[in-house]
Amino acid sequence: MQPFHRVGIIGPKEDPRSPQALHRLHDCLCNQKVELFIERHTAGQMQLGEAAILPAEQLGQAVDLVIMVGGDGSLLGVARDLVGQGAPLLGVNRGRLGFLTDIMPDDIEDAVATVLAGRYFTEERFLLTAQVLEGGRKIASSQALNDVVLDSATSPRMIEFEVFIDQEFVYSQRSDGLIVSTPTGSTAYALSAGGPILHPSLNAMVLVPLLPHTLGSRPLVVSNQSELQIHFSHLNRFPAQINCDGRIRTEIPPGTTIRLGKHEHTMTLVHPEGYSYYATCRGKLGWGNRPDHGQI
Repeated sequence: MQPFHRVGIIGPKEDPRSPQALHRLHDCLCNQKVELFIERHTAGQMQLGEAAILPAEQLGQAVDLVIMVGGDGSLLGVARDLVGQGAPLLGVNRGRLGFLTDIMPDDIEDAVATVLAGRYFTEERFLLTAQVLEGGRKIASSQALNDVVLDSATSPRMIEFEVFIDQEFVYSQRSDGLIVSTPTGSTAYALSAGGPILHPSLNAMVLVPLLPHTLGSRPLVVSNQSELQIHFSHLNRFPAQINCDGRIRTEIPPGTTIRLGKHEHTMTLVHPEGYSYYATCRGKLGWGNRPDHGQI
């Protein structure tokens, strides 16, 4: 792999645990003698002296690599900002689970040096794009690396909707909502709702009902080349909402259609040498370790 020479730093907007890790990362990169760029808000938090400062919308175009300090939720937001800019993303974990941010703060110096020396591998993660249509007119759109969730906005009542895949009717449903997840998001909200874990390499997305009013409703895995349409029935008395990665919320009036599909750009994640997806699952999800006695 090619070494990185121009590196950007970005941190979460509000996290009292991050400044120490950000300063440690900054010092590490200075010692590595790379050309350093810092996202504007992050630079204000770090209170550094002279440094090249850029807004998040431009950071990925100026550097070879972006290193983010924060939890998985912060990385989701950064990924949405960077998608289409070209720079890959490496995460330093200051959150809880850390499925996407796999460098721990105590390992910053060794792990970053390994990556900058070219000892790393990359993987592509696709995003979803969601469009809200009212009367055939687009009224809102957003992207999600994890999932797009349809649920009731404020009412505890069930909602009614119809699902179409590639223009073909699939089912109608009364439930608390529906999760449409990428493989990246399959270990997040979709997992807690009973969905399957999808390996990140799969070109698929999963539809997971939220507390459906029938025992026959089960998660459905489909190609990520498919176009999904969710028709939010005009029979609903109250509006619903869609949530993209749990952050971007849009109100959905009755009679609205949500169109979902694969985003035109992917997000490249960087992992240090020795990273293992299955080892991450074992550690984060409490899977059993291999017994010490004997072989399979």
